[in-house]
Amino acid sequence: MDASAEPSDTVMSEAAAPPQPPQPATPGIENIPATLSHGGRFIQYNIFGNIFEVTAKYKPPIMPIGKGAYGIVCSALNSETSEHVAIKKIANAFDNKIDAKRTLREIKLLRHMDHENVVAIRDIIPPPQRESFNDVYIAYELMDTDLHQIIRSNQALSEEHCQYFLYQILRGLKYIHSANVLHRDLKPSNLLLNANCDLKICDFGLARVTSETDFMTEYVVTRWYRAPELLLNSSDYTTAIDVWSVGCIFMELMDRKPLFPGRDHVHQLRLLMELIGTPSEAELEFLSENAKKYIRQLPLYRRQSFTEKFPQVHPAAIDLVEKMLTFDPRRRLTGEFFKPPPNVFSLILRFIIHIAGDIFVSARTSIGWQFHTLMYILRWKLRHYLKEITFLHLLLVGDLVILQKFFTSIGDFFWGNFTCNEGDWTRLGVGADFFGIQKDLDNVRRNSIASLEDALAHPYLTSLHDISDEPICMTPFSFDFEQHALTEEQMKELIYREALAFNPEYMHM
Repeated sequence: MDASAEPSDTVMSEAAAPPQPPQPATPGIENIPATLSHGGRFIQYNIFGNIFEVTAKYKPPIMPIGKGAYGIVCSALNSETSEHVAIKKIANAFDNKIDAKRTLREIKLLRHMDHENVVAIRDIIPPPQRESFNDVYIAYELMDTDLHQIIRSNQALSEEHCQYFLYQILRGLKYIHSANVLHRDLKPSNLLLNANCDLKICDFGLARVTSETDFMTEYVVTRWYRAPELLLNSSDYTTAIDVWSVGCIFMELMDRKPLFPGRDHVHQLRLLMELIGTPSEAELEFLSENAKKYIRQLPLYRRQSFTEKFPQVHPAAIDLVEKMLTFDPRRRLTGEFFKPPPNVFSLILRFIIHIAGDIFVSARTSIGWQFHTLMYILRWKLRHYLKEITFLHLLLVGDLVILQKFFTSIGDFFWGNFTCNEGDWTRLGVGADFFGIQKDLDNVRRNSIASLEDALAHPYLTSLHDISDEPICMTPFSFDFEQHALTEEQMKELIYREALAFNPEYMHM
């Protein structure tokens, strides 16, 4: 493929040659001196005045390819596997508990995942001495560049390349969401590329379980790619925040400049409303009353035509992006959202279980993702139907006593391990699907996957789409290790165990 070719209506053919992404700049260091240490088991390099100490299998030469607040990244050759890797050194990794937890989270997440569009961890390098474990070294598969560098470069991109990049982002995101995980920090610099245009999603330090509302308080997503519900401080955000980010990234790729380059929080919200328009009352439904009041006092903005504003973008691409950049997260991408419960009595009973669950939550040593998914469903539905609740409905509290006999223990009751059958529910006069809880739990994961499958099957990506080659993660990821505050020593121990999983020969050293 001619990298300077004009955009076309077709996708990249198998025979087409992808453009060569610009290579990352490296310092003018030809030969970095290496010194063996710890009886020859480790090797030390001096890079930018910092000691970079890895196991001896990473032979010279080693080259620095990046540096940031987290530390240094170097490319190196694993002499045992003959694979080039990118080794990131996180210096003094345990000085800040939040940063240490993010490191642990990313390690566990990436070890759980196995997908072509998600960057893989190749090694966690063990410390030479367990008692002086302060720096963490993580080896990832080596990529050539990232989407941020491509966008900022003079490299010409055809329509086919943009299609292929978008397809891979959505393909990887489908897998991530099927693992019950939100990325929460999608941006061009977190999308790695190689010379063959293979794309891999990286940097899962801010990732979270899709249904976990109690812990969704961290600062997430670089401002320019932040969904409106985050700008308006919604705590019950969903996988839709990642979908919004993808829409912003794709338009930046097509236009070669950020779609919403907000200077601050307020400016960011104004920019997106100038493009997609002031939301209707129906679109504000999911927001808190304070957020609604804030939106209502803003100037009214008329939705702009994406086709007129971006005439160079393929109409099919515009259609897909408009579905991604929908203000209401419940309608984002597919236009569908959770249906209300069949009746208010079902809602009240779920609410009662929610309250009781909060009471008993501290008694559990490990809380699975399903419990937190249930919490999200209950909170959303309670807000939605609160106006229908009357005092008499609270008499349903007594039903707890009746229903409890169908559970083997109080723990099963709050965990949802039902022992009743359809006949039991019928005798209670509520029907077998009175709770509908498991159905909703399944819907959280299924709806997220379905929305991304719809995107992958969109006419703009039809020629690339192959559902048999777009796998999901069969086992949802568990964040149970984060349910309790971890001490520095506990985090060290958990990361040390991960290192030993890659290097069992160091277990007794």
